[in-house]
Amino acid sequence: MDEADRIIGLYERHALAFDRQRGRRFFEKPWLDRFTGPLSPGASILDIGCGSGEPMAAALVASGFAVTGVDSSKTLIGLCKVRMPSAEWIEADMRRLALGRRFQGLMAWHSFFHLAADDQRAMFPVFAAHAAPGARLVFTSGPKAGIAMGEFEGEPLYHDSLAPEEYRRLLAESGFAVVSFAPEDPACGGATIWLAQAA
Repeated sequence: MDEADRIIGLYERHALAFDRQRGRRFFEKPWLDRFTGPLSPGASILDIGCGSGEPMAAALVASGFAVTGVDSSKTLIGLCKVRMPSAEWIEADMRRLALGRRFQGLMAWHSFFHLAADDQRAMFPVFAAHAAPGARLVFTSGPKAGIAMGEFEGEPLYHDSLAPEEYRRLLAESGFAVVSFAPEDPACGGATIWLAQAA
């Protein structure tokens, strides 16, 4: 088992620590507003790798969107169910996601980049399969191709990224047009952010 395959177990083992440490200072709000701006009230949004649901999914629920959150951690999904019982929460591996329905918005914020490169490539058909016509897609990646290792609770924390040119190609092949690309946005904690829209 390599470090990418250990991510699911790591987040489940340290779910409560992750929840405690996940920043609630909502500096992501401008990007969330850009993502949801064109969506109709009550639009359906799929949060892929939702974690404990705070602050991102919680803000969407508070704004009246119909949120479906997916995460591989049973403990984190349990926290979401307690905190936001009006939303739908599903314990599942994003790599095998097949819900059989489409959403007006798809979000993979600080989750998708934990996948190995080939698994990331395979996610673009998954995005397309869950995207309604005109759907918005937002996700974070690294600023350039390559693996970056971090650490969480004393364990290695895997991140991977494709090159920006490859993300653009994969988006186009999956029927998405890039709306905005912000590498290492200083106003959003240095996150590299992609916002796209389905045809």
